[in-house]
Amino acid sequence: MISTLKFLLSNQLKRSKGIQQVDGFTLIELLVAMILAFLIITPLLGFMVNIMSTDRQEQAKANSEQEIQAALDYIARDLQQAIYIYDATGVGCLTGTADTTTCPNAGTTGNQLPNPTATDRVPILVFWKRELVSQVITVGTQQDDTFVYSLVAYYLIKDTNTTWSNAARIARWQIRDGVPDPSSTQTCGKYLTGQCPSPSFALFKLDGIGTITQKMNAWTKAAVVAPAVPPAPLVLVDFIDQTKTDDVPETPSVTCPPNSANNTWSKVPPNTATFNTRDTYKMTGFYSCVDRVNTTAQVFIRGNALARIETDSNKIKYADSKKTYFPTASIRVQGRGYLFTK
Repeated sequence: MISTLKFLLSNQLKRSKGIQQVDGFTLIELLVAMILAFLIITPLLGFMVNIMSTDRQEQAKANSEQEIQAALDYIARDLQQAIYIYDATGVGCLTGTADTTTCPNAGTTGNQLPNPTATDRVPILVFWKRELVSQVITVGTQQDDTFVYSLVAYYLIKDTNTTWSNAARIARWQIRDGVPDPSSTQTCGKYLTGQCPSPSFALFKLDGIGTITQKMNAWTKAAVVAPAVPPAPLVLVDFIDQTKTDDVPETPSVTCPPNSANNTWSKVPPNTATFNTRDTYKMTGFYSCVDRVNTTAQVFIRGNALARIETDSNKIKYADSKKTYFPTASIRVQGRGYLFTK
């Protein structure tokens, strides 16, 4: 009996020791596990970082393409109302940079557009348009529409303003005529309340001897009476390629459609040596080709997606190896506005 009890107790003690025993990892096992984890996790982390970087780059490209197309659509709608588009000579007459022998009243009509001598901006597309103003004329109990003439200019701007990117941007400037008041109640001289002309606005003059081109090139702005302030250009789109042809020779050159019996194109800009002395005229991220006779313009825009992901201005210049980051688009529009003369 005693021997039986000893046998049972010994078996129970052995089983208890077996259950309580807990085995751990040796240092070598831990090191091996860490090395294996490193070999597996590191490539996965690199793969994820690469995916995130690629996604960021593709998103930058997509945003640039969408914004450029939206800007072109806006410019196209604007140009469809054009009655006259200035070619390179005409723009030179308005800014005082053209040969004085080609401009009427040479020496007295220059510097008509904002900041005409600034090297950080340059007008690319300048035109007159006939603009609809809805429901401003009272006819009996009804409100009727009318039209007024506007002068519009699109600028390429590259400066150090930290509000915008390190690339260039396109801005739009406009001055508009007022709506005359046919009643006896008149404001700001002879215009409806809230429909006065923009400060510095003056209508072109078509009377007298000369061609329409000569008369349009002779346009001069009106004097501004204080405290009125002429309008400033408003930014249409940012992240436009700012690469200068002097910095990177392989920058895409300005190429206009070939001339024909029905079309004569003028590059705006760069076009002449005078324009090229100004830094902004050395940039081809935004330019236009104008067929003045047919009131037609072809507008070219090249974006800069690198400027969205790089902060170093030296790393966002155009290069053929990076051309996928510089999406381009163009559009040709013929102005269909009407020029009414008495």
